[in-house]
Amino acid sequence: MLEDIKIMQKDEKKKLRELESKNEEPTRRTTIILEKEEREFIDSLIREGKEPGIKPLISKMLDVYRSMMIYDWRFPGEYYCGISRIAFVNVELINILIQNIPCEKWREIGRKMGEVAKVSMEATLGIETINREKWPAVFKRLRVQGFGDFYLKDKYILIKAPFIGESEIWAGLLEGLLDVKLDVKTNAPPFVLEIKES
Repeated sequence: MLEDIKIMQKDEKKKLRELESKNEEPTRRTTIILEKEEREFIDSLIREGKEPGIKPLISKMLDVYRSMMIYDWRFPGEYYCGISRIAFVNVELINILIQNIPCEKWREIGRKMGEVAKVSMEATLGIETINREKWPAVFKRLRVQGFGDFYLKDKYILIKAPFIGESEIWAGLLEGLLDVKLDVKTNAPPFVLEIKES
């Protein structure tokens, strides 16, 4: 029994040494001095239950910054992600534009939008959008930018929570972006688009 205890103690010491060696680079503390209004705003978010704490809030902000890749914040209203200027626009404004375009042109306009998105993703992110293996990265980028949630299921693309409510525009946009032909299966969200075989 004594031998078993000694073996267990050796194993525990070995595990402790392994854990210590993994954490060779210690966590660095950072002090941020906030203006009174900034701290009050953060405290109100925490108090209202919108954020669990200041550290998770800052981590979330950094994740959003990394995900959106908006590294060039010149001044409010002018943000760049590589070659593309990013604008935060109300969905209502987009819908007004769409409603004033003849519906027979929606797919064509969507295709042009997809082609521009393709150039932007390839130039900025290095994502070859026509490569089906890269589609998860393409769909993630569209989700990060607020387009909606995109899923690939066999030969179908599913779009949940799209910010544009017209399936023909989505079909065109994805045709231009992914270089595929699509058949619209549903005209109301969530949209289902079938990938036509070449």
